[in-house]
Amino acid sequence: MQHDSLRILRRQQYRLVGPGMHSAVKLCHWMRQKLLHGRPCYKEDFYGIRCHRCLQMTPAVSSCNHSCLFCWRFHPEGGERLPLGDDPEPIVEEAIEAQRQLISGFKGDGRCDRVLFKEAQEPNQAAISLSGEPALYPALGGLIDVLKRRGFTTFLVTNGTLPRALERLDPLPTQLYVTVAAPNEEVYRRLCVPRTPNGWRLLNETLGLLPSLDTRTVIRHTLVEGWNLGWEDEYARLDALARPMFIEPKGYVFVGDSRQNMTVRNMPSHERVRLFSSRIAKALSGYDIIAERVDSRVVTLARDGARPKIISN
Repeated sequence: MQHDSLRILRRQQYRLVGPGMHSAVKLCHWMRQKLLHGRPCYKEDFYGIRCHRCLQMTPAVSSCNHSCLFCWRFHPEGGERLPLGDDPEPIVEEAIEAQRQLISGFKGDGRCDRVLFKEAQEPNQAAISLSGEPALYPALGGLIDVLKRRGFTTFLVTNGTLPRALERLDPLPTQLYVTVAAPNEEVYRRLCVPRTPNGWRLLNETLGLLPSLDTRTVIRHTLVEGWNLGWEDEYARLDALARPMFIEPKGYVFVGDSRQNMTVRNMPSHERVRLFSSRIAKALSGYDIIAERVDSRVVTLARDGARPKIISN
């Protein structure tokens, strides 16, 4: 990895792990909120994970085949891609240790809940997202297997342009998110800025694959005011192809590197997100709104009365 990229990632409180340093850990905003103020992430409310025991990590920190304008993560200039050759075991081992180091400072804060801090030393949920496209990592199935054998639940977030990688994935994650941030190819090209030829076609292949995968599936619609809000009928057609268990419309947040491309006006209000969600529910048979969080500008729709709680370890 180039020296400038390393410097920026470290300054942004990433911890690089694994011999090849293509994997990373970074504390989530909600880890701090939970330890200091008892406020959980919406995923704890919606899906039953305990966010103070969540390991936010990636096996592909600087490798992505999109340059989404709304992405708040650091993007190396020129789209740096690293050889993603590390074995899963050292990635997981070092990621857990890096997380412990990152949260060590909370112990001295009088606001920190001591019971939660002790539990946070032993993460049991991995959010495989953070930065980059994790499906580019060839040993992704092995990574999930190592985590599963350690008693972790796993949430994998992908941009959906690698359907063959998802088709081969064994074992599957506890929950598979596919981001669908555009209703059609024109918006997709302008907003997601794909580096992969035929990215829109590949995303649609992934959506068609989802019903055959024996795991919990979620379509996330990242909504950016002035860019991709509206088109509910077109989004609903994509959702009908995927038939996910859950649909999660979520408003863009004006933070991080996305501020180079967006303004605060591109953040939709929660009311806009909820209106979009209600129109999706009306256009799509069998889905109803079951949960929402105003502070995260997020709504969840479920198929056929499903309830999103999972049993957390």
